[in-house]
Amino acid sequence: MHVRVGTYNLHGMRAGLAALAPVVVALRADVLCVQEVPKFVRWRARRGALAASAGLAVATHGRVGGVAVLTGPGMRVLHAEHHALRPFRRLERRALALAVVEPIGDEGRLVAGSFHLDLDEAARAYHVEEIIALMEDAAARYDASIVLGGDLNEQDHQPAWRHLAARLADCHAEAPAGGGPTFRSPRPRRRIDAVFAAREIAVVSCGVPLNGTDQAGASDHFPVVAELRVGH
Repeated sequence: MHVRVGTYNLHGMRAGLAALAPVVVALRADVLCVQEVPKFVRWRARRGALAASAGLAVATHGRVGGVAVLTGPGMRVLHAEHHALRPFRRLERRALALAVVEPIGDEGRLVAGSFHLDLDEAARAYHVEEIIALMEDAAARYDASIVLGGDLNEQDHQPAWRHLAARLADCHAEAPAGGGPTFRSPRPRRRIDAVFAAREIAVVSCGVPLNGTDQAGASDHFPVVAELRVGH
């Protein structure tokens, strides 16, 4: 089966639903890992409104960390978890949202995780270890393949990214397509957002989609979408 998995830092939805919705719709994602979703006033309603505007559903429902997984109508959600990661003094609390999903009427099961690493290097290094352990545990319990989408707040030559890429495939590096840099719009120069996938998953393509939508007007990050082939 082919599955489109995306990651998108929404910048707190500051640009508003009218700006974000066309970008999210154009991603055509079956699974979308989002960061900087609302986590205070009316956070459930605002997340739900964004998902509904693109024909998606919110699969995970934790508030901490501002991360969530959204799923398309072709995916069945089997299980969801939300984990607050180890706190670091004077740093923002980080979290992992994960959902176990499978396509309706097809084979193959994924555990999809959304994460947002800190600006602090020590916190990133610790949290990436936590995230891998949590994802591997869920994958083993549900016999699922791992996909991770997130904002790493560092680039591919730095330690946390390299650690992730040693355990999982960096999808853009495997099969680059579209754009590469994701931050900061409107003229991004750094690739700090990525989709990673288990080695048994075939990466067909991955990158910033060039679809004509106003990505620069919707967020300070550009989205990334990977097309994956799961199973036979």
